[in-house]
Amino acid sequence: MRAVVQRVTRAQVDVAGETVGEIGPGLMVLLGVTHDDTAEVAGRLAAKIWGLRIMQDEQSAADLDAGILVVSQFTLYGDARKGRRPSWTAAAPGPVAEPLYDEFCAALRRLGATVAEGVFGADMQISLVNDGPTTLILEM
Repeated sequence: MRAVVQRVTRAQVDVAGETVGEIGPGLMVLLGVTHDDTAEVAGRLAAKIWGLRIMQDEQSAADLDAGILVVSQFTLYGDARKGRRPSWTAAAPGPVAEPLYDEFCAALRRLGATVAEGVFGADMQISLVNDGPTTLILEM
């Protein structure tokens, strides 16, 4: 499982012109799932992100009860080392990835996070204000 985590002052995701999720301030998480990921991995990554001390004054989202916006992002597993057309073979297919995306969001909620979500598999438009800028890539 791979995540791009950004500290944001605000973030929102729109689908077909309607806002489906928004937070501010908090963390924007783009989440990619690969073939061998499990619910256990999703839970560990959720706990890592919830406790990550990247908010102001070295606090975590948990310390501040900051919101987390999670958007599925299979392109995080794109491989463009050869040619000009990326390969997506490392990304898990929807029937595998969607339940693990849902489990990741559920794990965050079990930890006490307020979670906003995109729509799995939809064409989404994301807007955000990166605070810092602070951006990390995490992998489990």
